[in-house]
Amino acid sequence: MASADRRHRAAVLGSPIAHSLSPVLHRAAYAELGLTHWTYDRFEVDEAALPGFVQGLDPSWAGLSLTMPLKRAVIPLLDSISETASSVEAVNTVVLTEDGRRTGDNTDIPGMIAALRERGVEKTGSAAVLGAGATASSALAALSEICTGPVTAYVRSRERGREMRGWGERLGVDVRIADWAEAERALHAPLVVATTPAGATDALTDAVPEHPGTLFDVLYEPWPTRLAAAWTARGGAVVGGLDLLVHQAVLQVEQMTGRAPAPLAAMRKAGEAALAAR
Repeated sequence: MASADRRHRAAVLGSPIAHSLSPVLHRAAYAELGLTHWTYDRFEVDEAALPGFVQGLDPSWAGLSLTMPLKRAVIPLLDSISETASSVEAVNTVVLTEDGRRTGDNTDIPGMIAALRERGVEKTGSAAVLGAGATASSALAALSEICTGPVTAYVRSRERGREMRGWGERLGVDVRIADWAEAERALHAPLVVATTPAGATDALTDAVPEHPGTLFDVLYEPWPTRLAAAWTARGGAVVGGLDLLVHQAVLQVEQMTGRAPAPLAAMRKAGEAALAAR
């Protein structure tokens, strides 16, 4: 457990980083928990600058949140990483312990599971994943816990398909590959996870079925995406990127401060207010 007297600094690192909502969420948690001496900032740090930044951390630091492009670049700088982080070779959380050790974890994966569970999705017989980037591998790791059948990944290239199939083999998921040109078929799965950049799924809105299942769209800005809006209009359940961001941040706050449970409701409210003000 981190001492509030000695260890009270945390921050999110990445490039670009100006858009990050992490400071809003973590600061809301500190306020709710009465951690008045804790600070949480953001720093523009790329892969080249990361080793120097990490080496320069003094004992007042309790933890770091990492976004792209640092989730893999940080691994060689750590003393250990969790099994969850190792499963996808990606770290989004670094906890700096009292004895100076740097331990890495991935809260995106349990954050996805928690966000789905909050919307009543405990298990699914099959699922579809739109996209094949870094977030898609985390989605597969989450699906390895809740999906009892095949996962179809809709990708734009054979290389991406091979990567997703490789992740599936590593994670114990039955991954089947389909071409992005057939992405409309994905929308009929009971659980659809969209991991693509803004605008990439806009063309699919007219193909949302009359009775859709659950959509997990990992974007939070702009929100709602056109796909999420069309999904909601059809009566389908939607889990958004803010849900994921809040749930993974809850786990980060608990690890960095040693205080649990973190105040999910206060953090979500702060995130919603910040997005509404943009």
